[in-house]
Amino acid sequence: MSPSPSVRHAEQRATVAEEQLQSFADSVKDYAIFMLDPQGRVQTWNTGAERIKGYRPDEIIGQHISRFYPPEDRAADKPARLLADAERLGRVEEENWRVRKDGTRFWADVVISAVRDAQGVLRGFSKVTRDLTDRKLAEDALRASEARYRLLIDSVKDYAIFMLDPQGRVQTWNTGAERIKGYRPDEIIGQHISRFYPPEDRAADKPARLLADAERLGRVEEENWRVRKDGTRFWADVAISAVRDAQGVLRGFSKVTRDLTDRKLAEEERLRLAQAGEAIRLRDEFLSVASHELKTPLAALQLHLEFIRGKLLDPKLLSTLERATRSTSRLNSLVETLLDVARLSTGRLELKAEPLNLSQTVNEVLAQHQITAMRAGCEVSARIEPDVTGVWDPLRVEQALTNLLSNACKYASGTPVKVVLMSEGSDVVLEVADGGPGIPPEALSRIFGRFERAISSDHYGGLGLGLYITREIVETHGGRISARNLPGGGAAFTIRLPREPGSVSARRAETP
Repeated sequence: MSPSPSVRHAEQRATVAEEQLQSFADSVKDYAIFMLDPQGRVQTWNTGAERIKGYRPDEIIGQHISRFYPPEDRAADKPARLLADAERLGRVEEENWRVRKDGTRFWADVVISAVRDAQGVLRGFSKVTRDLTDRKLAEDALRASEARYRLLIDSVKDYAIFMLDPQGRVQTWNTGAERIKGYRPDEIIGQHISRFYPPEDRAADKPARLLADAERLGRVEEENWRVRKDGTRFWADVAISAVRDAQGVLRGFSKVTRDLTDRKLAEEERLRLAQAGEAIRLRDEFLSVASHELKTPLAALQLHLEFIRGKLLDPKLLSTLERATRSTSRLNSLVETLLDVARLSTGRLELKAEPLNLSQTVNEVLAQHQITAMRAGCEVSARIEPDVTGVWDPLRVEQALTNLLSNACKYASGTPVKVVLMSEGSDVVLEVADGGPGIPPEALSRIFGRFERAISSDHYGGLGLGLYITREIVETHGGRISARNLPGGGAAFTIRLPREPGSVSARRAETP
């Protein structure tokens, strides 16, 4: 008796649906999707399965899935156990090694689901496999790199290197930290960094302020007293850097502390015993400050490059390279400054004067400093008289203006900066004014000296040589420079230059 039309129609729809499902499965190339019978033998085989596992349909259909498992898994009867778990639980998933036709292994994400009919009878299993070998290798390489980096950090005994969470609680602790501060990891992990600060600093909420500055600026550094577990104080060089993820979200802070107590005590003893004249005092101060400022960017550069070497797969590579580049640029700038001081001291600073459109030069310098000003939160405005010309050394005049702009952005960050250029008779006047904290009155008389800084704080960095070099450049041109505080806050530096100096020659030798 032939099937009724309704039965035949249902069978035809089932056939079409099956063909559509098979067509869909065959179109998927990144997943192996196939069916097994209740005993675990392959019944269907899609294009993705052939690509991932290497078998053609005629080679694998009818074969047991144990072919895909390494020898140790077959010996442990793992394929049968996974099918039994899928039958009992409805679905099982795991990540592990599987074997291709050519014998090579790949890391697979495997999902096996039981397939039952309307009456609940087991008809077989569906199996979906994805090749995650590249991800597995990347994760393994990252873990190995992190292990090497942790080993490197833990092997450092002269620096306390550790991580903080966003609230300032200790998360990691290296051997150097234990040696310098005296705490074992189990005693300090989870504790706030305020433990390391003297009572007067805790009362002034200094730990929280430093973390806030690091979050805002990216990095802060200072030298000051810290406290060990036993209550003794030590003089520390401390650098705190904000750690952010790829989306810029703050994840915590890195903190590097170096015990400079011996150096601090030695400096105090040297100063106490020093009876030499002004030249020796300046030389010692120069050597101390310069060595500190030069070693800091060098150390940062070396750490960044070492980090990159073991972190080639780290998505933060670009950020690390940028920090290394900034450290190198800073070092180059410091070295050039020191060379200028040497030239001044030995009378080898020469001016190469030529006709110059100072208006154009000032505009170019302002354009070059746009990014620096933006980073410092300084809105720069200018009132520049057109076609102010004269005979000056272009490079040195540009250097003098750059020093003044850099100082304004550094000491008066977040405030407006105004630049004015105008003619006054046979002279030209160039002024840079800011809305910052101003200059302490006691510093106005010495601000243009060597190694002098308006605000004595390592937070701002620098050698205290920029204004000294600027003064020498201006005076060598036959001009003069002055500084004053503005009513209501801020400071102004004014340069007055003759348009045509009578003669511009080599700077006379200056006795150090």
